[in-house]
Amino acid sequence: CPTAADLRPTNGTRLCAQLYADNSPYYEQCCAGEVLEVLPGTDMPYMPRGWSGRASSLVVGTKCELTVWSRRAKKGNSKKFNA
Repeated sequence: CPTAADLRPTNGTRLCAQLYADNSPYYEQCCAGEVLEVLPGTDMPYMPRGWSGRASSLVVGTKCELTVWSRRAKKGNSKKFNA
């Protein structure tokens, strides 16, 4: 997995978080598969098509916080992640 400080897409802008679709019991293989990039200040009450219940790994950038909810539209239990 990339470090929190390494979260930058190909165009060089800063990312707040990256979510990954594939998982593995081996740490070096856990951040694989499709990637969902989250820019700073993004507010997504619904996961993009094809991502609901699919994210298995995540990395949150420095000076960022990612809040996720157990139900759509920011309902249910929430959990906060940071670097």
